[in-house]
Amino acid sequence: MARGLTRATTSTFLATSFLKITPPIWKNPSVSLSVPWTQFLCKCSLARHHHQHQHPIDMLKYKEAFSMQMAMAGLKPHHRIALGVSGGPDSMALCVLTAGWKTNGISNGESGDFVDGLLAIVVDHGLRSESKDEANIVCNWVSQMGIRCEIAHCDWSDGRPKQGHLQEAAREMRYQAFQKVCAQHQIGVLLIAHHADDQAELFILRLSRNSGVIGLAGMPFISQVFSTHTYSLGGVSNNHGVLLVRPLMNFSKQDMYKICLGGNQDWVEDPTNKSLLFARNRIRMSLRDVSSSIFKSELQAVILACRRTRSFIDQVCCKLINQAIVVKDGYAIIDLEILSPSKVEDICLSKFLSLVLQFISQRYRPVRGSTSKLLLDYIRTFPCKNSLTAAGCYLCPAPGSKGTKTLVCCSVDCPLPSKMEPFHACTFGEQEHHIPSELEQIIVDAKSYSDHLVLDESDVHFLNVTSESVLTEAKRLGILSESTYRNILLLQREETKRFKSKTETELSSDLESKHGFQSVNMLRSEPLQPGHACYFMSRFFITWKLNEEIGSSAFSEEANCDLNLGLENWQCHCRSCVVGHDVVAEVRHMIESDWLYLAKFSKCLSNSGKFQQQRDLLDYRADQIPEKINRCLDYARLSAQRALLSLKSIPAAARGGLPVLVNHKGLLISIPSIGFKVCPCLVVSAEFKPRVPLGGGHSSFI
Repeated sequence: MARGLTRATTSTFLATSFLKITPPIWKNPSVSLSVPWTQFLCKCSLARHHHQHQHPIDMLKYKEAFSMQMAMAGLKPHHRIALGVSGGPDSMALCVLTAGWKTNGISNGESGDFVDGLLAIVVDHGLRSESKDEANIVCNWVSQMGIRCEIAHCDWSDGRPKQGHLQEAAREMRYQAFQKVCAQHQIGVLLIAHHADDQAELFILRLSRNSGVIGLAGMPFISQVFSTHTYSLGGVSNNHGVLLVRPLMNFSKQDMYKICLGGNQDWVEDPTNKSLLFARNRIRMSLRDVSSSIFKSELQAVILACRRTRSFIDQVCCKLINQAIVVKDGYAIIDLEILSPSKVEDICLSKFLSLVLQFISQRYRPVRGSTSKLLLDYIRTFPCKNSLTAAGCYLCPAPGSKGTKTLVCCSVDCPLPSKMEPFHACTFGEQEHHIPSELEQIIVDAKSYSDHLVLDESDVHFLNVTSESVLTEAKRLGILSESTYRNILLLQREETKRFKSKTETELSSDLESKHGFQSVNMLRSEPLQPGHACYFMSRFFITWKLNEEIGSSAFSEEANCDLNLGLENWQCHCRSCVVGHDVVAEVRHMIESDWLYLAKFSKCLSNSGKFQQQRDLLDYRADQIPEKINRCLDYARLSAQRALLSLKSIPAAARGGLPVLVNHKGLLISIPSIGFKVCPCLVVSAEFKPRVPLGGGHSSFI
């Protein structure tokens, strides 16, 4: 059950991850081991001998089906692709098919050459002493197939995760490792080996957790994922993320074994996949007991109906986003007259609002439960009259709209997930991460397939169905037979009972470790060295530095305000200025006293010899004010006047999300979003670049 992230650029990645707690069972006794493993089996001799007495494996059928899935994803053999590989039969089958698809069946491995544009990433979680050796063995296997391979090692700086949350923590760490490697190699596409049996397990799991039809749709065929961290080479300027593609979704687990056999490829079995400690394992074993061909086909038919419903919902949300929302720097305006909430189905409107709030808050979990219902009730009230704080956002009537529009902005003083990192510094001036236009074209080609499958409301079955009645409606429509319906209900009840029992005994520890929250103090600041950059609350990409020499062009805007600063070049020695050459800027949210400060500062006198008011505001001493510092003071006064004009265009409720730079004493240096800075030597920028775009990026459930 290896899951990882990658992206496609110039090389293709294969991601191998080792989460195993006990040593794996290797399916090839011909491989010699230097590590102390006692279980080491071979898939080749016994399994191949067994299949030789049955029907021969039709590899051409699998290759053609795989090629069709790749085409539907917009992928072509010349694209650079990454693969997620654990060494198990699923990921090794993915290697076999992808390498064959890239080379059109021509083997590269024997000649010692690697397949162009293909790279494997093996993630060593480092949770066991043997994991490093295991990663090396799988890496060698992949290399022998003619696929480049790279091993990424996890760094558990906060300590090993608790047993109950091991899989979740390891998954998050995997994705971070995949994204980091992808950033380094300029890759934008990652293939993952999830298949139809994985979807069936996830359906039962989510059914037992009372998921709605959106959750029951399972894993998307294509999804664009975005890193929660910024790396020094990472995608700050071009926020394309990683395109996660699952080309084996129409294949079964048995198909995985057959593909490995047909490709003469070894694999490893993980004994922890049989541990009843994990819900997925319990469901997998239960499904094997009832998985007749009729049961499997009917279960997949229900999942398909959920996916079609999900596709229609996404289709509606995309239309609403394009028509009813205007995005500004850090906030959004929803036009309620265009949205017409009363005419939109509840499930579509809830998903739309979730996407908007996820974008503004840059949280990575969807809005659910009582919060979703609260938002529905709020948005359906027309005209909008009240305010609401929910899911890290503040909603209120947009100024001047008389309630016909709703303002959505970040609520900076509400609790945010403790894992959210407001800053991740990277060196200013380093080469930025540029995902090639290849990825954009891949997405365009993928959409051309999905656009042919535009759904009408009559094409979907579960639009107005609650999570409790999905199975009942499926039986009424003839999708499920009575026996399959009863078997699914039995599986759901068994897992629900286990889940409730676990919740009752471990609720306090789960809440502490999984849902820890910390309140974001509006005055909290983070240091930022000159010449460096940072991502501020996953929204603004901030850079700043000092220019030693500036010319008259630096004053051009302020010179229009009748400020005579001379046309000659002059050197700005700000050692006595509020900035200073050795200053380390700190970044925080804007607060009300900041714009009150601007208003007061802009009214200071500018006549020669009358700078005392400005000196007091900027904490200067009288003996530290040379003539050029007076120029800085006058520059700052005029900059404040211009900034106030810009500030008027930003609703007061949204101003709290703007980044502010201060010095170590807390004195204001710059508010880059509105153009204020205290000194012409400062070069500051704050570019609104949310990590996750509005709508969450490209996805497909076809």
